[in-house]
Amino acid sequence: MITVGSRVPDATLQEFFETEGNGCALGPNAFKVADLVRGRKIVVFGLPGAFTPTCSAKHVPGFVQHAAALREAGVDEVWCVSVNDAFVMGAWGREQQTGGTVRMMADGSAEWTRALGLDQDLGARGMGVRSKRYAMVIDDGVVTRLDVEAPGEFRVSSAEAVLAALRG
Repeated sequence: MITVGSRVPDATLQEFFETEGNGCALGPNAFKVADLVRGRKIVVFGLPGAFTPTCSAKHVPGFVQHAAALREAGVDEVWCVSVNDAFVMGAWGREQQTGGTVRMMADGSAEWTRALGLDQDLGARGMGVRSKRYAMVIDDGVVTRLDVEAPGEFRVSSAEAVLAALRG
């Protein structure tokens, strides 16, 4: 598993765009993680799946609610990463009203999640390979904070916990 002080691995994540603009086409657009994190402070929170109970009721809404405070604390962007395709992440983002606050990044093949060592097998629950629930702060490509939840927990990866840690 990735550790604090490590450089994040590169991989391709996808993001669904509702409108064309800023060099992005309508629909799924691919982005290299290395390009997105260069010179920026990013908060990434990973979760098991789009439209799942805790993820939809607590995890995403918390980061949407606290997006402005995270930016005031020096964060350039907030990403939600899940092992789902870009179409699902786009639909979930619309439902969660994340526009302008949280980038809904799809890791459809779990490429980045596996490279981070934050994958888990939820095949017994019919979900296949998914992400563990976590929150990570990346500063210019280097992990400065990583909090991984114990199975079934939702405490250390919440927006409130990340914000408290950033404020020191």
